Amino acid sequence: MSRELSLAEIFQLGYYWETKILLTAVKLDLFSALGEHARGVADLAGRLQADAPTLSLLLNALAAMKLLTKEGESYRNSSTALKHLDRHSPQYVGHLLLLHDAEWNNWGKLEETVRTGQRSVDRHVFETDPELGGNVLAVLNRIGQQSGPDFVRQLKLAGHEQILDLGGGAGTNAIAFCRVYPEVKATVFDLPATLTLTEKTVKEGGLESRITLRPGDFNRDHLGGPYDVVLMSDILHYQTFQMNQDLVKKVFGVLAPGGRLVIKDRFLDETGTGPAWTTAFAVHILVNTQKGSCFQTGEALQWLQAAGFGSVEELEKTAVVQGVKP
Repeated sequence: MSRELSLAEIFQLGYYWETKILLTAVKLDLFSALGEHARGVADLAGRLQADAPTLSLLLNALAAMKLLTKEGESYRNSSTALKHLDRHSPQYVGHLLLLHDAEWNNWGKLEETVRTGQRSVDRHVFETDPELGGNVLAVLNRIGQQSGPDFVRQLKLAGHEQILDLGGGAGTNAIAFCRVYPEVKATVFDLPATLTLTEKTVKEGGLESRITLRPGDFNRDHLGGPYDVVLMSDILHYQTFQMNQDLVKKVFGVLAPGGRLVIKDRFLDETGTGPAWTTAFAVHILVNTQKGSCFQTGEALQWLQAAGFGSVEELEKTAVVQGVKP
């Protein structure tokens, strides 16, 4: 039997104070202003064009949250803040937090959305702020470089396949395929604006001769092919059930016989109550996209079966499914 939440834990779940304190500090670029130095409130207020007495309240809260340390009347970044929240660090992740801050007002409309069933956004923030979208993709690319090689090894390719990374973003997975399997060639299909970043990462990886960039809208435009493996990674939760079913069918048509479609996403289990993080992510998708949704693993398997795939299976629970074209 699972343990019931205490009253203190319920209050902790309900308090968003620390979240907004952190997001505001990142929006102010406070951690970059501190850098490796200890600075007083007046100094920081001048650098940030902020009100000193008000800023001091934020700084004290950040110190209590262990993101800053206070030395007398001066403040310094913690080692974690210096590593991940200072814009000058190569491991800066602040762009992801800036994305969350940009979505703040959408979350404030959750009650209205639940009551009416009507979504309050007509475009994702990546469309309204392309620069932020590009910066977020760059951070995700850096994070994905760590997990990508292990993921593509698990697929156990023969090593000479033609790969399509559909909606491949910065090309993280395509690069991982090419590095793990020296004879693989890959195509990254995405919107023209996204491929500007992809081109940069592919060149930095020295893989221009093995990775082709194909611009377009994958719901409307021809995908090329034939391919031996098509990967859809974290793209289907932005679409409707029917759009995904149609896209899976479209991919079936560009696969060679014996080819594989691998879908990697954040799936819900058959109860819809797990994994816990994905249930919250489903609400995030509800309030921040025009038509997206999180789907159950069984629904993804249904798309594959309806398209004509055989050997349909779940490779990783609530994360990866695969179908093989006869």
